[in-house]
Amino acid sequence: MLDSFFKLKAHNTTVRTEILAGVTTFLAMAYILFVNPSILGETGMDKGALFVATCLAAAIGSAIMGLIANYPIALAPGMGLNAFFTYTVVLHLGHSWQVALGAVFISAVCFFLLSIFRIREWIINSIPLPLRSAIAAGIGLFLALIALQNAKIVVANPATLVGMGDLSKPEPVLAILGFFIIVALEALKVRGSVLIGILLITVLSIVLGVTPFGGVVSMPPSLAPTFLQLDIKGAFDVGLISVIFAFLFVDLFDNSGTLIGVAKRAGLMGKDGHMPKMGRALIADSTAALAGSLLGTSTTTSYIESAAGVSAGGRTGLTAIVVACLFLLALFFAPLAGSVPAFATAPALLFVAVLMASGLAEVDWDDITVAAPVVVTALAMPLTYSIANGIAFGFITWTAVKLLSGKWRELNSALIVLSIIFVIKLGWFGG
Repeated sequence: MLDSFFKLKAHNTTVRTEILAGVTTFLAMAYILFVNPSILGETGMDKGALFVATCLAAAIGSAIMGLIANYPIALAPGMGLNAFFTYTVVLHLGHSWQVALGAVFISAVCFFLLSIFRIREWIINSIPLPLRSAIAAGIGLFLALIALQNAKIVVANPATLVGMGDLSKPEPVLAILGFFIIVALEALKVRGSVLIGILLITVLSIVLGVTPFGGVVSMPPSLAPTFLQLDIKGAFDVGLISVIFAFLFVDLFDNSGTLIGVAKRAGLMGKDGHMPKMGRALIADSTAALAGSLLGTSTTTSYIESAAGVSAGGRTGLTAIVVACLFLLALFFAPLAGSVPAFATAPALLFVAVLMASGLAEVDWDDITVAAPVVVTALAMPLTYSIANGIAFGFITWTAVKLLSGKWRELNSALIVLSIIFVIKLGWFGG
């Protein structure tokens, strides 16, 4: 039955291989179980409910991907998007987390419609490749700043805005050790390096008496504090238009890049260089984002960690189904998630930042009309504490520089329209 449904023989794989691949992918991305409640919890949301929502959103998203698209790609609440949700929409702009969930829901509906009507290609093709790399790198730098703050390595300073924290305290020391461990394990190609690093630092902090131990296994907490708590009406406020667009934009490009990258590694790309069933994969992703917003978590998206499972031999949706089952099993480990301190997840954020910043290597630094918008985009995100502002500054700078330098032929109508919208948004409605 499994062979018939997932076409295992046609993809030259077996049930055993797919199960091992699913376990590998889960270990590579299980850190989100600890990181997501930690980040979103800063908005005032119940961390127990967030843990359950994270598990269920990942399980539902991965299962939909496996069943609809038959791809070995797992989904979970996206890194960067959860930081944008917390630090920009709620803490910086002052919206409630219920309104932020409403914005996630609306952006997911938009993504679903774009997938159905195949408008995605037009939008993606209108954005220059260097700007896409800049956005990924900017999100990485934003995550790095958050990680350093959570680890108390970087603190507020009235004279210089930021300064170095007290490195004699256990929190920053353990966070630094955790980062070294994760990088070393990744260099040694150890599966689940990020998860291992988080758990090792958590155990050390408990043993040293820095943080309390809450237990390992229990029945899942209640989902009620976040379930169906989104405020869709509030999210239609004009000030949230750019927020909704940012959720949509980041998910659109992050997801497309992840799908293409994993498909290439798995040998699933067509001879024409296109990804078969891309439409189905995007529908699965947008449906998962809709479900996640209803459950009470930020945007659910495809995970590049799925490449770990592909490297282990995963080729079909059965791999994603295995990941979904493991996330459901993880529901019973909520006390362990509650025992993980912010400085233990900080190294994971910093490590993800390193991976995301690597896209800058693809930028043509010899062309100043490319380099300038890229740097502006990447720096604006952490320095304005907003992914949306970084995207806006990047688009405006790219368009203005190309026009003023006589390279207007490198622009397109979509880019110009979006830049004008961002100018109006920043000039009349603020950041």
